[in-house]
Amino acid sequence: MAGRVPLGTDRAAVAGEMETTFIENLRYTADLLSQEDMMGLLEPINSRITDPRYYLNTPHQAAAILEKVGRPNLKLQLDLFHCQIMDGNLSRNLETYFPLIGHIQIAQVPGRHEPDSPGELNFPYIFELLESLGYTGYVGCEYAPKGDTLEGLGWLRSYWESRGLQHGGTSKAAK
Repeated sequence: MAGRVPLGTDRAAVAGEMETTFIENLRYTADLLSQEDMMGLLEPINSRITDPRYYLNTPHQAAAILEKVGRPNLKLQLDLFHCQIMDGNLSRNLETYFPLIGHIQIAQVPGRHEPDSPGELNFPYIFELLESLGYTGYVGCEYAPKGDTLEGLGWLRSYWESRGLQHGGTSKAAK
């Protein structure tokens, strides 16, 4: 966790000290992870809805910190829910920060529900963009399903079928 701005404190007044501490802690953590051949992830969380006091809020801020930390085993965890709330322009953010991305999380905005629920984001377009960029990592579904878990994954089956795939992502033509 990136930490939280102390209650009653002006964010700008403590930003420098918080960043210095955060960078030192990330270097230490990245070095430990490196010994185990593991990767660490930084996730910016929106300060508008989810946590007004959370320190790390935008992909831009995370990218600047990753550059200062200078460890190749630290990556950006881009949660599209938070990114849309803070910055919008997901296409540009995905393209700009693509080399830094280690993991992607999805949820519809504003309700934080399934990708096919009504909202601001066009997930078929986003998935096609990720594919065109060459993203081969995991996409985490961090949302509150409106029904049970199986119902909440119904959008995925529909998406696979629209792409000529079977459950599990294998091509129907390959069978």
